[in-house]
Amino acid sequence: MRFGIVQFTSDRGITPAAAAKAAEDRGFQSFFVPEHTHIPVKREAAHPGTGTSELPDDRYTRTLDPWVALATVAAVTSRIELSTAVALPTESDPITLAKTIATLDHLSGGRVTLGAGFGWNTDELTDHGVPGNKRRTVLREYVEAMQALWTQEEASYAGDFVSFGPSWAWPKPVQSHIPILIGAGGTETTFKWIARSGDGWITTPQESDVSASTALLMKHWNDAGRAGTPRVVALGFKPDAGQLENWAEAGVTDVLYGMPDKSEDEVLAYLDRLAGKLAPLGLPS
Repeated sequence: MRFGIVQFTSDRGITPAAAAKAAEDRGFQSFFVPEHTHIPVKREAAHPGTGTSELPDDRYTRTLDPWVALATVAAVTSRIELSTAVALPTESDPITLAKTIATLDHLSGGRVTLGAGFGWNTDELTDHGVPGNKRRTVLREYVEAMQALWTQEEASYAGDFVSFGPSWAWPKPVQSHIPILIGAGGTETTFKWIARSGDGWITTPQESDVSASTALLMKHWNDAGRAGTPRVVALGFKPDAGQLENWAEAGVTDVLYGMPDKSEDEVLAYLDRLAGKLAPLGLPS
């Protein structure tokens, strides 16, 4: 089992570069950041945690651009995985985003993973011209189009929401395949999407039984004829040896821990405590 850190970035507190460097120095193997381009003040979409338009944290309105943030991380680290939990690819032009991700993978030596979401905030998606009832289809097309640009000498793609003729696009990612993880509720719809088009699942804070959900994911994965096993990234809170053992048996491959929205000194002290608790449970020293 691998251990990582997710930082709910904002324009205050510790920077992503400082946080990720500290995480890498303490043995953590991955670093994840979120994305929201903006939050419409008036909206109909309910937050999945509150069930209303109320946001549980003002950082939703203050998140940093994930790819710029991870670029600063890449410059000061050498091993830690650079990922998103989650990015919203459908809120970007897919050709431009493919270039951004490929460039980051190229410059970081092949450390990028794309953790993507369908987008709970359909009002935010609407401002980007994405129909809420088509967001899963749009994401699938965008991912396929980006994969074409990442892998083909003369890339092309024809879909309902993105289409382009034979094109040259470099750099190519260092990795032969950029992993695609989907952060969404553990439903039949989510797992069918992953089995068809993704490489793994990121749980949500609302998941009450990760083990049962993981079993359903494995069923759809196998039914789709996929080889191997999907990556499963669970959101942890406090390190618990029994819980981690149960999760590992259920197929969880990674556990992410969040950081407090506090000063740099307080965050570094928190990472020291967290690393100390996880060291006996497998965190590399």
